Amino acid sequence: MKKIMLLLLCAFSLYNVSLNAQQKFTLSGTISEAESNETLIGVNIIFPEIQSGTTTNEYGFYSITLPEGTYNMTISYLGFNTIRETLILSQDITKSFSLTDAVEDLDEVVITENIEKINIKAPQMSVNRLTSSTIKEIPVVLGEADIIKAITLLPGVTNAGEGSSGFNVRGGSADQNLILLDETIIYNSSHLFGFFSVFNPDAIKDLRLYKGGIPARYGGRVSSVLDIYQKEGNSKEFHGNGGVGIISSRLLLEGPLKKDQGSFLFGGRSSYAHLFLPLFDIDNIAYFYDLNTKLSYNLNNNNNIYLSGYFGRDVFRIEDTFENTYGNSVLNFRWNHLFSDKLFSNLSLIYSDYYYDLKLNFVEFDWVSGIQNFNLKYDFKHYLNNNLKLQYGINSIYYKFNPGEIKPTVSSSGINPFKLTDKYAFENAVYLDVEHKLSNTLALSYGLRFSSFWRLGQDGLNLYEDNKPVLFNEDFQIYEKADPIATKTFNRSEAIEQFHNLEPRASLAYQLTQQSSVKASYNRMAQYLHLLSNTSSPTPLDVWAPSGKYIKPQLLDQYAIGYFKNFSDNTYSLEVESFYKTVKNRIDYIDGADLIANNAIEQVILNGRARAYGLEFLLKKTEGKFKGWLAYTLSKSEQQTKGRDKNELGINNGNWYNTPYDKTHDVSFTGSYDWNNKWKLNANFIFQTGQPATFPNGQYQYNGVIIPSYSNRNADRLPSYNRLDLSATYTPKPDKVKGWKSYWVFGIYNVYNRRNAASISFGQNSDTNVNEARRLSIFGIVPSISYNFKF
Repeated sequence: MKKIMLLLLCAFSLYNVSLNAQQKFTLSGTISEAESNETLIGVNIIFPEIQSGTTTNEYGFYSITLPEGTYNMTISYLGFNTIRETLILSQDITKSFSLTDAVEDLDEVVITENIEKINIKAPQMSVNRLTSSTIKEIPVVLGEADIIKAITLLPGVTNAGEGSSGFNVRGGSADQNLILLDETIIYNSSHLFGFFSVFNPDAIKDLRLYKGGIPARYGGRVSSVLDIYQKEGNSKEFHGNGGVGIISSRLLLEGPLKKDQGSFLFGGRSSYAHLFLPLFDIDNIAYFYDLNTKLSYNLNNNNNIYLSGYFGRDVFRIEDTFENTYGNSVLNFRWNHLFSDKLFSNLSLIYSDYYYDLKLNFVEFDWVSGIQNFNLKYDFKHYLNNNLKLQYGINSIYYKFNPGEIKPTVSSSGINPFKLTDKYAFENAVYLDVEHKLSNTLALSYGLRFSSFWRLGQDGLNLYEDNKPVLFNEDFQIYEKADPIATKTFNRSEAIEQFHNLEPRASLAYQLTQQSSVKASYNRMAQYLHLLSNTSSPTPLDVWAPSGKYIKPQLLDQYAIGYFKNFSDNTYSLEVESFYKTVKNRIDYIDGADLIANNAIEQVILNGRARAYGLEFLLKKTEGKFKGWLAYTLSKSEQQTKGRDKNELGINNGNWYNTPYDKTHDVSFTGSYDWNNKWKLNANFIFQTGQPATFPNGQYQYNGVIIPSYSNRNADRLPSYNRLDLSATYTPKPDKVKGWKSYWVFGIYNVYNRRNAASISFGQNSDTNVNEARRLSIFGIVPSISYNFKF
């Protein structure tokens, strides 16, 4: 490892020396929004004469080194007026810019040819970016703008159906997605069991979904990265915005701590439909609330500090029988430091906690579980020259897993206190990312991540004969739990098991013409955490487990190639990508596995492998009165768990079987039409192949009891899913710039009232004694209305 790093650094040094033979100077600074001082991510800084440029990073900082001379500089960002300026570069210059909102006439904001070339040339692929305004325009159930629902309209992204939590990317499971909010890990991204996401769109500044070509600075998951940054707050004036809907409302306030130097942001959301249930003699409760906070302060030109947090809770209660409370709590302190005009750093100290509490009053006990982590990140971005940029850093995470604890709720309870064994782990990584422009037509991005995972000591680790916690019963041809032959206790400082992995990443872009390019990428990634779930989508009760003596890390290899083109004067863009990926050590469960309150989870787990491959198509229109996209994905997602020797059958007789998130065809259309300056119309349509399922294919009778027999695992499917949603946005005073501004959103979810199947169950009709299938549907047609405001 040391030799590899040394060779890379030597190569960079030699390359840098050759480039410095010509006198060059550096232009650097930050770019922000003029009205609020909010820094902007991904702003294009273009120098058309030399067809060169750069973009701002996650904190609005940019740096570019060019030969001495006079340049026409263009600074452009969608939704803002373009700045064009002549620059004489004869020394290093620090220069910041403020962009003004293009509110008077959005059609005058022109995306120039050179800016589109930057997107074509960049080696980054398999990445989608959505703005808060786009997300708010997409019609959703119950009228609440939803980030997770929005990204499922992108190619390669699906979920397990209506009312389901999480999302699936390129045939991967929901636990294989790394979800970051201001760099903090979010373990449950849903409110009310999937009806809403935990992300308040008013507080979001930038969202990027990485499906492939994932940079080395990200790790710990093998399917995707959803990286979300909150706004910093307005450091010039006090402002607020929010909305009132049928079942929930939100309010966000922001303003200066010290004008032009510090700012605060505070946002809150809550549902309140449960307040009306007593009017109908219903004693049930189901609601959520969450809070977003952020404090930002500019110490001087070289130092900025941030403190951001999120707190959310869901409460679900059915009369006096049980009460369920769960949610995320995160806190992040960050320090941005500028060592020079070419070296930017970010230090983050992060705390994250996922809490789950279930009170079962009818049996008088309380169940508590969760996961906590403490995270230290130190990242650097080094702008060596215009053709070579480095990003490197370290990351250390300490985990505490609480699989579950049972406590009696009353002194007379017959339940004895019981605590599942806590588990601890330590994950470390060091990484190097390189952005390398080889010529005007070829650009590379490559990197290396070295990760390690230490499963730390615990009480009472089970030991098994031949290290096999699962046995195969050859007489009955089934898997069974093995009995431990002993237990062993480790000190907390001891390592039960250690894992080390090299994770190389590489991608390239070759420009075919001024408007088209081909790109390719390769990813190797390791995941050391596993979500234990017997459902196709995560539930709040699911438990995270670390890799260890009996559970190995998941290892991904993904290949992707794509064709990208802008045409019709950059009004349209086309992206076509094909991918193939394999995952080693993907766990599956033996038949009849009990995952809840299991202190020996290794007794019901087998290690297998997974694979997914497919073709993604995305056609976008980004200018004019009509804007939107059409996405189509053709894909396959399978899993295989073979027997450990020739005497074992494995799961599904060792054959490949569909994963629960395999959907052959996935079509989505999203469009918006500016009818006039007061009305905007929006629509989206979705069609998906039905979700895999296992149905009975026969039955037999034993002692008067009818017992079903089942087909191969996931060999059947639910009916196909399709839905049309419509919405209209009405702005009474569109020309109003200052003061109270408002707009209404009218929506219809599932316009033609299709009863899509969330599940199909089988049982015997008590009246006719005939076996029958019963379809469960979550939503029919759902109208909504919301009032939104800004001041």
